[in-house]
Amino acid sequence: MKNTSITIAPLSKADYDFWLILWQDYLTFYETSLPMSTIDTTWRNLINNDVATYGIGAWKDDILVGFTHVVIHPTTWSSTACCYLQDLYVNESVRGKGIGRALIEAVYNFADEKGCNHVYWKTQESNADARQLYDKVASLTDMVQYRKNL
Repeated sequence: MKNTSITIAPLSKADYDFWLILWQDYLTFYETSLPMSTIDTTWRNLINNDVATYGIGAWKDDILVGFTHVVIHPTTWSSTACCYLQDLYVNESVRGKGIGRALIEAVYNFADEKGCNHVYWKTQESNADARQLYDKVASLTDMVQYRKNL
């Protein structure tokens, strides 16, 4: 997809250096860090066609300015798979220009091509800026997440 000077396309091996900068910014936004071994595994999975984890990037003037990561997985509630939009990040310098929306729409198209029955994601309740967009492109559910780290 091309919109003004924004190009949306799958991530490739050549995008690693740009992706890594944005990935670190994304982790900082969520006040966390990951060991390089996890980061390297994540990257390998994103570009490995044998793993149901995919990366989509947004480029402005040949620079990666945003990304999304998705996981396609089966569900017990349908005979078709669903798509989990696990990560979405847009560089602060280009926020508010439709890039987040373009990435979400690219995920919708990708999931539809994969035969998924729905796309879902989660965000922090306090992430007001992102939630303004999410309220326009999807429906908020009443589900509550519980977690036990192992």
